[in-house]
Order: sequence, then C-alpha cells, then structure tokens
Amino acid sequence: MMKNLANQFTTTVTQNREKTAIFWGDQEYTFGKAHALAGGLARRLKDEFGLQPGDRVGLWLKNCPEFVFSLFGILLAEGVVVSINNFLTPDEVGYILGDSQAKVLISEASMAEGTALLKSQLDGLAVIDVEELGQADGSQAPELPPAGQAGEDLSLIIYTSGTTGKPKGAMLSNNNLLRNVEAVMDELELTPEDRMACLLPMFHSFSMTVCVLLPMTQGLSIVAVRSLHPPKNIIAEIMQHQATVLPAIPQLYRALANSQLPQNLPLRVCCSGAAPLPLEVLKAFNENVGIPLLEGYGLSETSPVACFNPLHGEKKPGSVGLPIKGVEFQIWNDAGEVLPIGEQGEICIKGHNVMMGYWNNPEATEEAIKGDWFLSGDIGYLDEDGYLYITDRKKDMLLVNGINVYPRELEEVIYQFDGIKEAAVIGVNDPRKGDLVVACVAPNEGADIDDSMLLGFLKDKLAAYKLPRKVMQMEALPRNATGKILKTKLREIAAKQYGR
Repeated sequence: MMKNLANQFTTTVTQNREKTAIFWGDQEYTFGKAHALAGGLARRLKDEFGLQPGDRVGLWLKNCPEFVFSLFGILLAEGVVVSINNFLTPDEVGYILGDSQAKVLISEASMAEGTALLKSQLDGLAVIDVEELGQADGSQAPELPPAGQAGEDLSLIIYTSGTTGKPKGAMLSNNNLLRNVEAVMDELELTPEDRMACLLPMFHSFSMTVCVLLPMTQGLSIVAVRSLHPPKNIIAEIMQHQATVLPAIPQLYRALANSQLPQNLPLRVCCSGAAPLPLEVLKAFNENVGIPLLEGYGLSETSPVACFNPLHGEKKPGSVGLPIKGVEFQIWNDAGEVLPIGEQGEICIKGHNVMMGYWNNPEATEEAIKGDWFLSGDIGYLDEDGYLYITDRKKDMLLVNGINVYPRELEEVIYQFDGIKEAAVIGVNDPRKGDLVVACVAPNEGADIDDSMLLGFLKDKLAAYKLPRKVMQMEALPRNATGKILKTKLREIAAKQYGR
C-alpha cells in the first residue's frame, strides 16, 4: 500500500473505528463515521463527476466537521485538494478555481450566491453542496481500494495571501504533509490520547496540517470550536471536551493572558503561529497562565511548520526556536552567500517540508527555490545555538537615509508602552529620506494614547533614524482571516495622510 494521506487516514480508522474523531458542540463523529462519509463523497466524485487521479477539487467551507470529511473524500478519490479562504469574494475564488483548473467545488448554502456566480463564469465547474454529504454515507458500500498516489505526488494546493500581486498556489505533496505531521507530533510529544482544539480557519496551512491532518492521520481527536467570541466561549468548549493542545494566534493568547481562567484547565501545551508573537504577550501569558506557549515559524510553502521552540530545554524569548527534524536553516545575503552567525539576511529553508513549487507558475518557482533551498522572503538571523530570530518580512523592511530599519524591532518596543493593544510599523515614500516611518497603533479599551508621550518613550529606547515620524491611531488594525495585520492596507491609508 502506498504511503499517502488517504491511506494513512484509512489505517488510522481501522485502529480507532469507534473512537471520537471530531467533537462539534454536542455532536460527536467517530473515525468510522468520518471515513464512511469521506468514502461516500469519494465514490460520488469518481462515479458522478468522473474525477481522475490528480484532478483538482476546490474546498470553500467554513470550519465544520464536513470540511474534514470533504478533505479526506477528495484524497480518497485520489484528487488534489485546493483549499480556499472562506473570507474571499467570488471574484477572488474565481481566480483560484480558474488558475488551478478545478473540476469540482465543494461549498455550503451560505455561499450559494457566490457559487452560482462562479458556476456561470467557469465552464464545466461542478458544485457540490456540503449538506448533501450525509446522503452519500459509504458505510454499506464495498471498501474503497487503497489510494494509488505516491508520496511525492501532489495532494494539496494552498494559495498564498497575495500580498505582492495575484495569489500563488503552493503545491504540497503527500510526503511534505505527512513528514510535517510526524515532526510536529514529535516536537509537541503528542499521543493519540491528546485532543486538538481547532479554532483557526481550517483552510489555513497551519490549521490544515496541525489541527486537521495531524489528528485524523495519527488518531487524535479534534475539538472543533464553534464560537470564538468572546474568548470565554473557547474556554468553555476546551473544558467541555477536555482539549489538551491549543494551536492559536497571538491575539487569542493576549486575550487569555488577561482573562480569569479555570484552575483545572486541561491544556498541557499551546503553540502560536500564523503571525509574530509579541514578547509582551508571551511574558504576560507565562506569568498569568503558566501553560507552555511555544512560538513556531513556517509558511504555506513549508507545509507549513519549519521550527518550534522546544517543549523541554531552553526557550529563548524573541526566538521562534530550532528547526524541526529533517529541516535546515541558512541566512543568505542578496548575492546568495551564506552569512555567519548573528548576521541578518534572508531566511532560507531546506528539508522535507519545502513545497514542490508554485502551481502553473515556473517563474515564481524559480525565484523562490534555489537548488534545494526555499527563499522565505523573511529577514532574520541564527544564534550560536541554532535558534532562529525573525527580524521582519524582507518586503516590509524600510530604508531610512540608506540605513535598514526593521519594523518588527520597533513594534516590540511600542508594545511596551502602556495602553497599546495593537501595533504595526510601516513606511510611506519620502523623496528626501527614502521611507517616512509611521507607527500605527490601536489602544486598549478605555485607554488614551498621547502621541507625543509615545514618541518620547520610543526616543529613549531607539536610535534616532529608527524613530517613527508619525503616529496613526485606529480603533483596530485591519487583519486578514488568520490574524495577520494587513500592512498593505495600512500603507494605503498612511499614504493618503502623509504621502508627499
């Protein structure tokens, strides 16, 4: 039997048929039921829609058990999953479906208007309403033959957020994802007794690998959290279903650090990804909650996890930790030369987690992958122990009077000022200086931030050339679905106010 995601899922099901795979409020789905529903969909994709091995199927759903069944139904049918951000507009989804040449789209009733529009625009696109999944229960049908995909075959396409133009489809193989799952199991010391809280959007690479693929192929249970606001809803579901592992984003850890939490919280480890974890949030969480919070780093193109702070051993504040098993880091300059320890440059990644390339985009693939190394577009450095520190996005780096300024360094200092809830530093084009540094901030509820006091605070802590020249206050900074601050949007707003 080939080693791939579909067959690994089937093997796990045979060992855990009656075990609960997914908790969804008061509903529970066993591994056996999940496999039956996924198998029913797989048969339908092959028999009714003529799906051939390697054909692409779009998955445009909100978090729900059906997302999991659909994902594995596509894989059991030997199709390729095209994971689609459920916050996108029909036009944006249309681009992804057209670019990937998806044959089928699986969606839900709340998106009916959008799917109808897409069906009219894309010739030959078939649409399956996820509500029909229950009608395709394959429990009474003959067993599906093992999936014939090889480890190096394509299994998933995840489109990057498109901050520098049209989104690009990162192609991930069965090996990419299975090896990443196994490495995360090892790093977090997970066992089948663990229960994984899933509240991040399942379409996102971090959630897809850690919260969906990992539990379903390794025999853990998923605690799918239905309501995220207020944070007490999350805690209630974690308590109800005794979740032991919490992958989340920094904003949630900020909220939890300031919440009254139950003494008997079942969580034993938390991990933060998808956006940088401010040091102030880590410090507050450690002091007020006391559960290990491990910051990691990765990208869609690296399946996505590339490193984690160790569960045991030294955790270095400000570092995203050590590379996972089978992964290496180097720091390169613009000429592609390896830089020594402590010097900042572009973070380059090599290992089993590096994508196959960008779908239908050989030029972008050639630019991103040099030999066996993936060029991340992130700036950072390694210390003498091999710990990685992220300084900034290469594209976010500012140039002030010819000197590099790294926004994340400034943001960490801004977070130390009383009353700051959110902070982002951007640049606006300045003909004289290169970039005019702008601090975008959102205050805590009830707090009043005085611009001159903030600038005075920063003046004592930063070199003069790094200092923001303007402070732009907002109620909340714009974010995407996974919590990343939209610096492109902030630049647009700031350019109108301060551009020259």
